Amino acid sequence: AGAVGGFDLKKFFNKPKVNDVANMTRQLSTLINANIPLVDALSALVEQIEQPTLKSALSEIREKVREGIRLADAMRAYPHIFGDLYINMVHAGEVSGALDTVLVRLADFTEGQARLNSKVKGALTYPVVMGVVGIVLMSFLLVFVVPKIAKIFEDAKATLPLPTRIMLGISGFLQNYWYIAIIVVAIIFYAVKKYKAKPNGRKFFDRMSLKMPIFGDMFRMIAVSRFCRTLSTLLGAGVQLMPSLDIVKGIVDNVVLTEVIEETRNSVKEGESIAEPLKRSGQFPPLVTHMIGIGEKTGELETMLEKVADTYDDQVETKVSTLTTLLEPLMIVVMGGVVAAIVLSILLPILKMNQMVR
Repeated sequence: AGAVGGFDLKKFFNKPKVNDVANMTRQLSTLINANIPLVDALSALVEQIEQPTLKSALSEIREKVREGIRLADAMRAYPHIFGDLYINMVHAGEVSGALDTVLVRLADFTEGQARLNSKVKGALTYPVVMGVVGIVLMSFLLVFVVPKIAKIFEDAKATLPLPTRIMLGISGFLQNYWYIAIIVVAIIFYAVKKYKAKPNGRKFFDRMSLKMPIFGDMFRMIAVSRFCRTLSTLLGAGVQLMPSLDIVKGIVDNVVLTEVIEETRNSVKEGESIAEPLKRSGQFPPLVTHMIGIGEKTGELETMLEKVADTYDDQVETKVSTLTTLLEPLMIVVMGGVVAAIVLSILLPILKMNQMVR
């Protein structure tokens, strides 16, 4: 029940939030650090956690751990809650005997990524909302207001200026053939979605996202920060470099950068440094590759990656604040300009008629 075509709707809608998992992780770390046995710690969490999906998963994980299965292995059955990064870090913590420390790092990492994503979504939400409001407003004017004014012009049999004729044409089309506009938009949306689902299409859009004016730099900063932060966190948890790179390439969420990381992994496998293939790709800023190179030479790769991530997180926050500040007046000006154009197209013939009367 609840599954449609192999897709579990209940699981999708009840999926725990990032902060739910982060809080659980931090609490588990505290309990383990207090020398409470893992099964007892999991039992305490099961009683305390309210999120139903997470509560159920932890209950089942507890039973598996009680049977002698490692925590990381027990978590693998719940990929919708615990991703590869999470499981590999837990595994490294269990093997090294520093599970509590690893869980703290994991909680910090998860919360940090959640904060960053929230800020970026906030910056992107405003122009989308304003765009929707603008479309609704224009549609209202063109479908309901302009036709009433047009009737007056028809009765007066006035010769209309070109801007007014264009506006009346658009208004008439939307009134009589609105369904065609909806169909065209739906077809375009569907075609773009289908193309994006293909490897070449995804790569095209991901490449374009990095080249977008205004937003491109921010998307690259986010990806670089995510790469550095994740790799640093994994290495700090004791995960080996090669499996760490395997995990990281699935987290940057950009095919272009994923391919670069895959090439880097292959180069590292052949004995090359991490910095060189990243530098050759041209996709990672010089500062990043330089600091990674220094980290490799000094044996402080984890620390350098952390510093790069901190730097880029700060830059992303600054960029988001700047974008939000710039987009608000820009969107208002654009919307005002469109509305002004509609109003002007209505006023032009009225002014012309007044002049003729005089």
